[in-house]
Amino acid sequence: MAKAEPKKVETVQVKEAEAVASQFPNIYFDFDKYNIREDAKPTLKSAADWLIKNNDANMILEGHCDERGTNEYNLALGEKRAKSASDYLVSSGVAKNRLDIISYGEEKPFCKEQSEDCWQKNRRVQFIPAKAGK
Repeated sequence: MAKAEPKKVETVQVKEAEAVASQFPNIYFDFDKYNIREDAKPTLKSAADWLIKNNDANMILEGHCDERGTNEYNLALGEKRAKSASDYLVSSGVAKNRLDIISYGEEKPFCKEQSEDCWQKNRRVQFIPAKAGK
């Protein structure tokens, strides 16, 4: 009986996705807000330019919140943050169907200390590259 060939892992694509994700730092939000801050606009412009240039790529926008507020409220606020980022990208020329949004609310904190500095790091949108036709 012939030995089956091991499945090849697509490490090049994983490394490529990590490289793409690392070029788009998180954008941050003020407490209880979902409007795009001025300091987020260069990152959003860079993401829009990259998506326009790379037609075979999509982007997942993950909305996150700090731990204050109810789970339901934070899920809704995380979604509004991700939608604000998506709307900005669409207004910059990215096709809406290439963007997906998801809210994790307070479920995936970046920082777990209870301080304003830490909470600020948790109020964010993260950019996750995805293949077209996922």
